[in-house]
Amino acid sequence: MCVTAVESRPAGVALTPSPGGHRPFGARVKAFVALTKPRIIELLLITTVPVMFLAAQGVPDLWLVLTTTIGGYLSAGGANALNMYIDRDIDALMDRTSQRPLVTGMVSPRECLAFGIALAVISTVWFGLLVNWLSAALALGALLFYVVVYTMLLKRRTSQNIVWGGIAGCMPVLIGWSAVTNELSWAAVILFAVIFFWTPPHYWPLSMKVKDDYARVGVPMLPVVASNRVVAQQIVLYSWVMVAVSLLLTPLGYTGWFYTAVALLSGGAWLWEAHGLQSRAKAGVTGAKLKEMRLFHWSITYVSLLFLAVAVDPFLR
Repeated sequence: MCVTAVESRPAGVALTPSPGGHRPFGARVKAFVALTKPRIIELLLITTVPVMFLAAQGVPDLWLVLTTTIGGYLSAGGANALNMYIDRDIDALMDRTSQRPLVTGMVSPRECLAFGIALAVISTVWFGLLVNWLSAALALGALLFYVVVYTMLLKRRTSQNIVWGGIAGCMPVLIGWSAVTNELSWAAVILFAVIFFWTPPHYWPLSMKVKDDYARVGVPMLPVVASNRVVAQQIVLYSWVMVAVSLLLTPLGYTGWFYTAVALLSGGAWLWEAHGLQSRAKAGVTGAKLKEMRLFHWSITYVSLLFLAVAVDPFLR
């Protein structure tokens, strides 16, 4: 991640992107795309599409995959745009968010709000008409949970914000399953739980890296209010539960040997990294030598491998 300096200015005051306030069309298009946080949505789709293969026990209808993917992007994009609208005051003061479109002035707050609401409405109707209304309800529920419960109620009030706020990031699993079957099952619930327990140890290492940013704006992420040792201990706890939950699919008959092997190997590598971080934190290591970002980067690899195995496993049984 690129960290850039932010000028000293009152919270929520946007920078003019260029002399005279000129905002080129191409740059504006890129700015609106940036409002949707495409890199985060990529991760959400990684958990949506493989679940559709598991639900179909093979290749799902490709038109259904396409419509679900588009609907998921629109819904998550709307949630992310509304998140940026609400957080524009603190985004202006944090190094890692100082180049977001509302901060630079490339998009106005009113435009961002209208854009986010439009995506929320369009995505809900899209899911309802082209997928099914259960998926539409789940997508809308995820959007409202992320915007209202996480961004508005939890983020600035509790160090457990990412734990409960992460529920919104678990919903694509349920959406992918319901898109194929128009119902839910224990397999979807288990994978929901995997992402639930994955989210805190995925995000806390990044929060450790940028905790000064969060401290500056008064957001009580766990690394801001607790020592590295306590955070690492929590990461290890959640990691063990995550790996254990991931292994429940096989004894319940939803997956076979391939998924089990991938879950064991990738989960073992995760636990190795998590315990390594805990050992360094216990020893009082700080700064670059703490290597907290190693676990953050591995967490993305882990979830990608695990859900790839979810998609491939039905073909090997």
